[in-house]
Amino acid sequence: MGRRKSKRKPPPKRKNIMPLDTQFNCPFCNHERSCEVDLDKPRNVGRVSCMICLEDFQCTINYLSEAVDVYNEWIDACESAN
Repeated sequence: MGRRKSKRKPPPKRKNIMPLDTQFNCPFCNHERSCEVDLDKPRNVGRVSCMICLEDFQCTINYLSEAVDVYNEWIDACESAN
């Protein structure tokens, strides 16, 4: 006698997690992907610098901060200056 097939469904597939960007558009020279973010976690410093117009920004970070957080803080500082 044959055995009945199991009706168990396969486990759901995991979605691939895309890493966050570390290069962004410059708000001053409008070049795409020209600003690079460097995080120095031992010193708690985040730095954004543009490779084209040489603008830079530096702020304090914590252990949860990512590159996009430093870039957004730079954008906020630019908007508050205007």
